[in-house]
Amino acid sequence: MVNPLQRPVRVLVAKVGLDGHDRGAKVIAAALRDAGMEVIYTGLRQTPEMVVSAALQEDVDAIGVSILSGAHMTVFPRIMTLMKEKGMDDVLLTGGGIIPETDMSALNEIGVGKLFPPGTRTEDIATYITDWVATHRNF
Repeated sequence: MVNPLQRPVRVLVAKVGLDGHDRGAKVIAAALRDAGMEVIYTGLRQTPEMVVSAALQEDVDAIGVSILSGAHMTVFPRIMTLMKEKGMDDVLLTGGGIIPETDMSALNEIGVGKLFPPGTRTEDIATYITDWVATHRNF
């Protein structure tokens, strides 16, 4: 995992909705920091609008949403819509949590990046984000 950019990859990690379990999001945030990324963690109970606003303000390369509540088929499409409205076509939307494979496929079809189930190696997530950013972002 080599970052070809002249600066660290910037990732916003978010917990959307009423899901109050953020241990996984904090573990991922720490792992991404350890991999050399700048990580902004929004904390609990964010709205899709708050997530996209923070991503714009922080000029991130990727948004990672941790979701365990079952609301993934509402949350991810809403964030995608807001990102498109704001012209964030070169920002990765990825995430993970309890998401059935059929739902992962449906979300991928609308433009959501790879989604990671519990137990995914943090190195795999960091590599995916770094590789995606190196391929899709123009600086």
